[in-house]
Amino acid sequence: MPLPQKQTYTIDYIYSLPEGQRAELIDGQVYAMAPPNVLHQRIVTRLSSAINVYIQKKHGSCEVFVAPFAVFLDADDRNYVEPDISVICDRERLDAQGCHGAPDLVIEVTSPSTRRVDYGVKLFKYRTAGVREYWIINPFKRTVNIFDFGYDENSGVYVFDDDIPSCIYPDLTVNIADLLA
Repeated sequence: MPLPQKQTYTIDYIYSLPEGQRAELIDGQVYAMAPPNVLHQRIVTRLSSAINVYIQKKHGSCEVFVAPFAVFLDADDRNYVEPDISVICDRERLDAQGCHGAPDLVIEVTSPSTRRVDYGVKLFKYRTAGVREYWIINPFKRTVNIFDFGYDENSGVYVFDDDIPSCIYPDLTVNIADLLA
């Protein structure tokens, strides 16, 4: 007797969800998304603003996007994510729908309902899709895991009170505690 097969979904399923219901699709598997809390939104808003100000001061060409923002990681219909913060430097990847391909920097603010996906499924998926730098911010433990997929020795774990360095922007550091003060 064959083993039961998992249902495999496509992006069409994501677009068929009722208005206001959000989910992500990774390798054909659906991951429901709960609404973010106030602390989550505060971190996303202030951090995305700090990164955007840095890029503007440097006259950079990268753009910062916050969720909900569609990222189609692979050239298929089985991968659709909405990172909390996406930084995209190759404007050729952008169209009216979102980003087609891997952002340069992805930041996820984890919650109890997303922790397993952020630290496991997404970590693997972002690495294999070509994301250059991935941050996982855990507001409950007040930690930030940084993964530099090009140079693993630059990866590390920080606390909110640290001056946290970016891997793709060597002169950018962010202190989450200061952003929240």
